[in-house]
Amino acid sequence: MIDLNEMAEEFDCNFAKNRQVGGDHYVSKDIQPWSAMESWMSEEAFKGFIWGNVIKYIARWEDKGGKHDLEKARHYLDKLIEIV
Repeated sequence: MIDLNEMAEEFDCNFAKNRQVGGDHYVSKDIQPWSAMESWMSEEAFKGFIWGNVIKYIARWEDKGGKHDLEKARHYLDKLIEIV
């Protein structure tokens, strides 16, 4: 069976890890914080971290970051979808 995720990654498709909302302070690093966290944390802990950030940005968007926070929430949600 063809693994479409593997094929897409091989062609450097638009995975959440390949983009950043609001600057380039993470994507410019040699080791991505998400990659480090994913290797150091348990699968459950990493999913919880990602899910917690989705909740954080959705909860505060009207009071703090507006559309930018919704974009960040979507970024974290994209990552969560990729890892489940």
